[in-house]
Amino acid sequence: MCDKKWMERAFELAQKAKENDEVPIGAVIVRENKIIGEGWNQPISSQDPTAHAEIIALRDAGNNICNYRLPNTTMYVTLEPCAMCAGAIIHARITKLIFAAADPKTGACGSIFNLLQTEELNHKVDITKGIMEYECCLLIRTFFKEKRLK
Repeated sequence: MCDKKWMERAFELAQKAKENDEVPIGAVIVRENKIIGEGWNQPISSQDPTAHAEIIALRDAGNNICNYRLPNTTMYVTLEPCAMCAGAIIHARITKLIFAAADPKTGACGSIFNLLQTEELNHKVDITKGIMEYECCLLIRTFFKEKRLK
């Protein structure tokens, strides 16, 4: 049940994003049963379109281990990564991606296309989806519903 434990931490980070009026997405990167990087969505507050939860977690992990390559790691994220984040996951050499909810509009790990397992690329990432899917979907739906009411 370690996967649920790490997704729960990603969910906590997603809630932090929501508290800061950002789309509630959180990500953690784990190696040898220890978090080496984490992040939550911050593009609005940082005025940086690349400040997605996954990118921030990748930067944090790279700084923590002093390497831009992150082999033998698993990333947990509350929403399926977009094309930008999927590309960064490949470049970082993440071994496995576990995401909670699919993203039918911008998902690049199986929903629209699957960059992480494209034959033409030199690195493939194992993918698991659906852990805490209900909770993560509800958090995002609630966030946007509240936005529309304002």
